[in-house]
Amino acid sequence: MKLAELRGKSAAELNKKLIELHREHLNLRVQRATGQLAQPSRFRALRREVAQIKTLLKEQASQASA
Repeated sequence: MKLAELRGKSAAELNKKLIELHREHLNLRVQRATGQLAQPSRFRALRREVAQIKTLLKEQASQASA
């Protein structure tokens, strides 16, 4: 998902997306353990998306408190 798209979302929507990404990460780890992983590069993309969402949540929290 593009960063511009993420910036337009509310904190609740970002938290929901974060939970979905954590579930996907769990599924990928299970696939890797069983030898069924088709896209190993997805791990890196997931880490990046999670970091972007966490950064946006922190920015929104700091703007709300300022």
